Amino acid sequence: MDIKLLATVFGTIFLAELGDKTQLATLLFAAREGSSLMTIFVAASSALIATTAIGVLAGAVIANYVEPRYLSYMAGVGFIFVGAWTIWQA
Repeated sequence: MDIKLLATVFGTIFLAELGDKTQLATLLFAAREGSSLMTIFVAASSALIATTAIGVLAGAVIANYVEPRYLSYMAGVGFIFVGAWTIWQA
């Protein structure tokens, strides 16, 4: 296992997920009186694992047809578009 890659991916995803709507939704579920914290943890963790698996598999398949550098460009343009759209809507 490549420890440097592990640390890079973990750090990037960890920072990107802090304070996002997924974490806030999980926080709200956990704040409800009488909530089973273990159930919420298992459900939220499973959902994140499932979506991550889809991302990894899709990335592996797409990389067979599109050069990863172009995927990075497309992702960058997508993030800029979403940011501009968000500002425009505000």
